[in-house]
Amino acid sequence: ACRPDPQSAVHTFCHALPDMWHQMGVILSATDALNWLAGVTGRTAAELTGELGEALHPPSGVSFLPYLSGERTPHNDAAIRGALVGLGHLSGRAALAQAVVEGVAFAFRDSLEALRAAGTGVSRVTAVGGGSHSRYWLKAIATALEVPVDLPADGDFGAAFGAARLGLIAAENADPLAVCTPLATAETIAPEAALVPAYSDAYRRYRALYPAIKGATS
Repeated sequence: ACRPDPQSAVHTFCHALPDMWHQMGVILSATDALNWLAGVTGRTAAELTGELGEALHPPSGVSFLPYLSGERTPHNDAAIRGALVGLGHLSGRAALAQAVVEGVAFAFRDSLEALRAAGTGVSRVTAVGGGSHSRYWLKAIATALEVPVDLPADGDFGAAFGAARLGLIAAENADPLAVCTPLATAETIAPEAALVPAYSDAYRRYRALYPAIKGATS
């Protein structure tokens, strides 16, 4: 059973449906981090991820902390700011884009670990939103989380569709189980097994950077 974990900023709310709870981790800069890099480099976010191709690369050694406006889960720290660590003469635009994609994937891993520490079992995740249009990013997320990533059919409308379902239940007094049926999965992105060890090592380095950056800037 899940349990509240306010110290790691895991959100736990009463759900709109009876006898159900909603639990989530929150990161404050996901696609916004890539949009920031796009503004700095004069490229669009799609161009940046397009330069990476579709085949997932091993982590480059450049680490990115996506704390552009602080971070919530698991640090609950409004003052922390982002960082790029490990830059060298050969760190070009593609290396920075790769670091941003990986940093956001590792931030999702932070939220996943916080949810698991609160007693929630997570064996697969669903991707919706702007970042889900990048296959490279999806592969990075699946490999960083070490779980499959499902892409729902018509996933761009997922949040609005969920709200419409709840509205239908309220307006028509409909049976929630009849209305809230699982959505069809269009595709599943599996972790890249050969790169899981390298991503795990990069995540370890990522985790070590928060206290170091916090100590250096406080």
